[in-house]
Amino acid sequence: MKATGSTSTVRNQRQELSHLYRRVRGATESICAPLAYEDCVVQSMPEASPTKWHLAHTSWFFETFVLRPHAPDYEMLEPRYEFLFNSYYNAVGVQFPRLQRGMLSRPTLEEVRAYRRHVDQGMAGFMEAAPERVLGIAAAVIELGLNHEEQHQELILTDLKHVLGSNPLAPAYRREAARSPRQGKSAGARWVDHAGGIVAIGHEETGFAFDNERPRHETLLRPFAIADRLVTCGEYVAFMQDGGYDRVELWLSDGWEACRRLGWKSPLYWQETESGWDHYTLDGMRPVDPEVPVCHVSYYEADAFARWRKARLPLETEWEAAAGESPLDGNLFEAGALHPIALATTPSASTLAQLFGDVWEWTSSPYVAYPGYAPPPGALGEYNGKFMCNQMVLRGASCVTPRRHVRRTYRNFFPPETRWQFSGIRLAR
Repeated sequence: MKATGSTSTVRNQRQELSHLYRRVRGATESICAPLAYEDCVVQSMPEASPTKWHLAHTSWFFETFVLRPHAPDYEMLEPRYEFLFNSYYNAVGVQFPRLQRGMLSRPTLEEVRAYRRHVDQGMAGFMEAAPERVLGIAAAVIELGLNHEEQHQELILTDLKHVLGSNPLAPAYRREAARSPRQGKSAGARWVDHAGGIVAIGHEETGFAFDNERPRHETLLRPFAIADRLVTCGEYVAFMQDGGYDRVELWLSDGWEACRRLGWKSPLYWQETESGWDHYTLDGMRPVDPEVPVCHVSYYEADAFARWRKARLPLETEWEAAAGESPLDGNLFEAGALHPIALATTPSASTLAQLFGDVWEWTSSPYVAYPGYAPPPGALGEYNGKFMCNQMVLRGASCVTPRRHVRRTYRNFFPPETRWQFSGIRLAR
């Protein structure tokens, strides 16, 4: 927020920032509204966090990076929360071990909600009364914090799905209204050619973006083709039936080791029954629909499937270049659809479908810095840069991605074994 000399303009900027803050924080509470206390405290694996921890950590962010540095009258509700709810910021101090977050029976969920209210009250007062110069400095951090909270909204749902999906009762997060049946079978995927050449990659200098989406730069692409839609469950079943999980020649060495060690025989949450395959969704167990995008596969599985189809996964630069010719549409999370959706609108001959709102799409690109990238100074420089090792990039957006996060330049990233994220496959060649 920049000084303008206009009292009314400054007041409007304060109101807009406060409104956005309330909207994002309220969306987190809405996501958690259907949950029982017990749902919020379970940690089903080291990579996932209890919902209670997400609620506390997102509040810790605003307390640590906005209120404590910029609001001299702010008083911490509980100083020990600085240690409990620090995720990975070494510059802030030591952290409680990630894999033990589920052992924190105290503070209770209600105490965490009280902490959340305490921070919200502090933030409301700060955004209303902070001197214009101070608020101008803090505004960028508040914006980052709100985008950070939206990332955790997505993580709450992915982590919660693993909690509930690990339960033999397969409880639903919430029941959705009945969906209209699709008419007919989806068309076969078409290849969309791209001429390659020198293309611009990365976020423009206007509007919010995470630091890892910048700087915008040019790169050279060889001509390539990319599938106009995602791989479906039916196509993936064909891979399984052709021995895909037992054919070593299809797998990367690390992927084959993970497949053997973890006993993979199907995507995560799938269960074979007498009548075929069922899978767990956030609205309970459902038969696997052969026409919807396959979901919850690792990079290794996606790569093996691509080899089986005599294709490959796209580079993230290829994905972004091809996506630039397609509309920003899709079935995005608005407290609504919480499972991979049926095939979206039929693409034209030159555009791609299902880029946003079904599943994140694995690329063959390692998560590394763009040319000229430098992490921000201070503790916030740890937000993205220090994770640029041993991870693969995913592009697009899933059915639990907040709408504000949908853009062609967004870079999601996870280790190649990851399956609990809403991740799927688009082929290239």
